[in-house]
Amino acid sequence: MPSFDLVCKMNTMELANALLQTEKVIVGRFDFKGSEAKAEFKEKDNLIEIKAEDETRVKTVLDILKTNMGKRGIALKGLEESEIESTGLKMKKMTLKLSTGINKDKSKLIQKVLKENNFKGKAQYMDEKFRVESKSIDELQTVFHLLRNHKEVDLDLQMENIKR
Repeated sequence: MPSFDLVCKMNTMELANALLQTEKVIVGRFDFKGSEAKAEFKEKDNLIEIKAEDETRVKTVLDILKTNMGKRGIALKGLEESEIESTGLKMKKMTLKLSTGINKDKSKLIQKVLKENNFKGKAQYMDEKFRVESKSIDELQTVFHLLRNHKEVDLDLQMENIKR
C-alpha cells in the first residue's frame, strides 16, 4: 500500500548560508556602519537571535534575514517571532524559534483536516512524524497538497520515505 511520512524540519545548511548572506548584507550597508547588529543561530536551543542597537535595526535585520531565507527556499511558516526586548548595554534583541517536528496538537489538527475532507486512507502519528497510507498515489499527493496549503496547519511540511 503506498505511503509517505509527513515531517517538519528545516534545512540547517541552507539556514546557515542565509545567515552568512545576511551578515554580508549588514556589513555592506551604509546605515549599519559602526553597528553591532547581527543574527546568529543557536543550534542547541533551535532558535535564531537577532541583536542590534535599536528596534528599527532589529526589524531591518529580520527583514534581510527573511529575504535571504526566501531566496534559499526556506519556508517562513516555521518561525515564531518573539517581541523585541532590551538586553541591557543599549542593545535590543528578538528571537525566532524554529519549529521542528509535528507536535501532538498539530497532529490532532491534521487528523481533523483529513476527516473533514473525507480521506479514505489511514493516517497515524508516530513521534514527531505523521504516516499517511492510501490505495492510490494520486490520493496521497492530493492529501499532501491539501495539508501543505491549509491555513490552520502552519507548518513547513515535507514528504519522506515515499513507498509505492
